[in-house]
Amino acid sequence: MPATVSAVRFEHHREPLGIGESRPRLSWVIDTAPTGWTQAASRIEIDTDGAVDTFEIDSDAQVLVPWPGRALDSRARASVRVRVRGTDGEWSDPSPWATVETGLLHPEDWTAGPIGAIWNENPMRDDRRPALVRRDFTVRPDLVRARLYASAHGLYQAEINGERVGTDVLSPGWTVYRERLRYYTYDVTDLLAEGDNAIGAWLGDGWYRGRLGWRGGFRNVFGDDLSFIGQLELTYADGTTETVATDTRWRSAPSPILHSGIYDGETYDAREELPGWSRAGYDDGDWQRVQLRRRDPATLVAPTGPPVRVTEEVHPVTVLRTPAGKRVLDFGQNLVGVVRLRATAAAGTTVTLRTAEVLQDDELYTRPLRDAVSTDVYTFAGRPEGEEWEPRFTYHGFRYVEVDGWPGDIDADAAAGALVARVLHTDMERTGWFESSNPQLDRLHENVVWGMRGNFVDIPSDCPQRDERLGWTGDIQVFAPAASFLYDSSGMLAGWLRDLEAEQLPDGTVPWYVPVIPADTMWTPQRPGAAWGDAATIVPWTLHRRFGDEGVLRAQFDSARAWVDLQAEIAGPSRLWDTGFQLGDWLDPAAPPHDPADALTDRYLVASGYFAYSARLVADMAATLGETTDAAHYTALAAEAKAAFIGAYVGDDGRMTSDAQTAYALALEFDLLPDELRAPAAARLAALVRAGGNRIGTGFVGTPLVTDALSANGQLDAAYDLLLEKECPSWLYQVGMGATTVWERWDSMRPDGSVNPGSMTSFNHYALGAVVDWMHRVVAGLAADAPGYRRIRVAPRPGGGLTSAAARHRTPFGEAAVSWRIDAGVLHVTAELPVGTTGVLALPGQPEEEVGHGTHTRSVTVDGADADATYSAAEVTA
Repeated sequence: MPATVSAVRFEHHREPLGIGESRPRLSWVIDTAPTGWTQAASRIEIDTDGAVDTFEIDSDAQVLVPWPGRALDSRARASVRVRVRGTDGEWSDPSPWATVETGLLHPEDWTAGPIGAIWNENPMRDDRRPALVRRDFTVRPDLVRARLYASAHGLYQAEINGERVGTDVLSPGWTVYRERLRYYTYDVTDLLAEGDNAIGAWLGDGWYRGRLGWRGGFRNVFGDDLSFIGQLELTYADGTTETVATDTRWRSAPSPILHSGIYDGETYDAREELPGWSRAGYDDGDWQRVQLRRRDPATLVAPTGPPVRVTEEVHPVTVLRTPAGKRVLDFGQNLVGVVRLRATAAAGTTVTLRTAEVLQDDELYTRPLRDAVSTDVYTFAGRPEGEEWEPRFTYHGFRYVEVDGWPGDIDADAAAGALVARVLHTDMERTGWFESSNPQLDRLHENVVWGMRGNFVDIPSDCPQRDERLGWTGDIQVFAPAASFLYDSSGMLAGWLRDLEAEQLPDGTVPWYVPVIPADTMWTPQRPGAAWGDAATIVPWTLHRRFGDEGVLRAQFDSARAWVDLQAEIAGPSRLWDTGFQLGDWLDPAAPPHDPADALTDRYLVASGYFAYSARLVADMAATLGETTDAAHYTALAAEAKAAFIGAYVGDDGRMTSDAQTAYALALEFDLLPDELRAPAAARLAALVRAGGNRIGTGFVGTPLVTDALSANGQLDAAYDLLLEKECPSWLYQVGMGATTVWERWDSMRPDGSVNPGSMTSFNHYALGAVVDWMHRVVAGLAADAPGYRRIRVAPRPGGGLTSAAARHRTPFGEAAVSWRIDAGVLHVTAELPVGTTGVLALPGQPEEEVGHGTHTRSVTVDGADADATYSAAEVTA
């Protein structure tokens, strides 16, 4: 049976239209192949305008293979297919053709400029009314292709001939706008007709000029104009082209959106609509001229990941009546998005939708939103056929929606689908799943998935509901491994890392959050901080390990090295980072509510440990990239920092100066202990877990490390005890309290149902959910043992009374899966490994076994102490 090959993928793009790489790397999955088969060569065919070039490569590489042909220029289209040859000498059939098209790769490709309305407005107000912009144009006969390249100062949605362009929302997203403004490419050929046509765009404030930050926030952080950038290129059968670009020939008018903001919501008056405004023949004689603004076209960049889209609809599970008589929709899930309404009402009828994550005393509870108004308002035009609306330029984090002014029977209408939550997030491909015999554990995993979805809204943010929603570097640093398993986040995070580098100060300081906005004196001016700044090293290394991408290491190496060089400068000859402002083990449950950085673990122990760890990562990056001089330098630096850490913080018996869970977890996981002290340190860590009643004793830094530190060092039972504890603080306490996402504080909601009084109290933070990466690797037993899962470690570690567990992951080579169950004291394991990978089976009490691709089943006798433990679905609180 010959091998079969899937369609080629380009870089990390789900949709390779308008990409920014002139030589995109190629990947393919070998779907089937005989047992023992391995790739020995590949034959890549590239069809460019009917001319096919063939390249034969003697290599087993099939992930991110360098582009073998000539570099593509702007607007180029190429179709690619591949055959593979095994060591048996037989070639496969070709894969399906896959087509890639580049965007505008050079500044001189752009003729469009930013255009927008020029009416007078107060730039410091939040209720500035956005504009519509439009123009007419003509299409000649024999059009064969049309592309719209679009971006904005603010947010945009484009229309052609009355039809929406694309399915993305909140575009062009949030980047460091002064350095990098993303544009998107749309195939709009089918929206055009011979003769008269029209193009237009809605505009919204978004992150560009809208309010950002807390305590009232800041406006116009990146500019105070609201502008559309659009370049429509028409290609005809005779090879000629025409361009319709944003310039002073466009016209503007006030939008029916009266105002919109990321935090505050959107107010829309359908009576102000201008029917037909984006269709040909519309009379725009009373519209105003536009102003042409400035934008360096060199800053316009193509996306590296997918855009934000609506990915799911959720219907309310019930309509509540509160003690105050308010009507509140309960969607049964804390989610991120907007509410779409459909109804018929008299002109002037206004419906108000207020969102929140929780109820308190059975009323909508908005205090955790701080200054985020989080309210959408729609005024009906009175159309007898009914009206449909959802906000365009905002999003909310919510489970509950208070509805005021509904024009009908809200109970019946909600049941009929008149009010639906539209879930939105960056449209990454789902790649990871987990399940077990413990329904509460499965609910925890699902909570983490929902938390990631809600916080991957163009950037990896910390919370999606209050007046913040920033790309905190520390949060994604700890969560990147989990994110990389659950979703193909490679392209999105690679783009965000470019923004991190753009915001990095000349001395190497990495900001607390990216992109940077002004804030109070705690966060600006920027100061270096451990664990947060270490995103510069840890995130790219994680992407390399999980996706097999050396390119991200090359792209980020200077940034990572600059961060470690700064740490070395601060530490000086002592090699200890023991000065300056630090957050340490942020939100340690022992920290007082008013000072979340006052953790049990010395913040300088944390800083010095991260310095040693990041130095080693940069050494590993350099070695991977063949930078031997740098590899030797940072290896020596890491060794010096480790020795200093041991001398300052570790006793001769393995006791640490901070006798706290995070201190031991960090030292063990970052390899900062002498070999002979690892077991004593792990035993002390386990003793601390037991002494704390198996409750969590770690914050943002220690939580992703503690279960690994235990299970990898002979304390598996303690790791399971910690994972499965149900009293606060614990992961399953949140599940027992009805959580459907992971909270910012272990006790964001207290046992009596009251909300934690702290000003920082979010019910949707992913950082503490980083434990699911351990669940994938250790509980289920599916782990990468080489970059990109080229080698897969199958090493389930049953415990905690579980009788079964399973994980699946779409690796760059195809889907891998591990499942196990315990029956009458026998552990039955099934592993499925994709073609192109090898595996190592490391089962309890058995020697490690090397295997190839395919399905492997093994059964081994285990200690049956936990075999009879079962879990009831009734233990899960809905």
